[in-house]
Amino acid sequence: MTPAQCRAARGLLKWNQDDLAREAKVSVVTVRNFENEKSTPQRATLDVMSRCFEAAGLEFIHENGGGAGIRFRERRS
Repeated sequence: MTPAQCRAARGLLKWNQDDLAREAKVSVVTVRNFENEKSTPQRATLDVMSRCFEAAGLEFIHENGGGAGIRFRERRS
């Protein structure tokens, strides 16, 4: 997950940084510094944050020539 994907994911879910920190059980300073590209959290912390977004219905779009992204997961009937 990139800082831009993190910001976009929060936007899609209408979460603020405090919401993500609470859901992921990380400090808001961790979220803020990551999104502002001041520091990169440990891999385990990024994984927890990513899983929170995925549990909320989002999926990450990996770099495939068109750039990385985030979107709502397709709902299955």
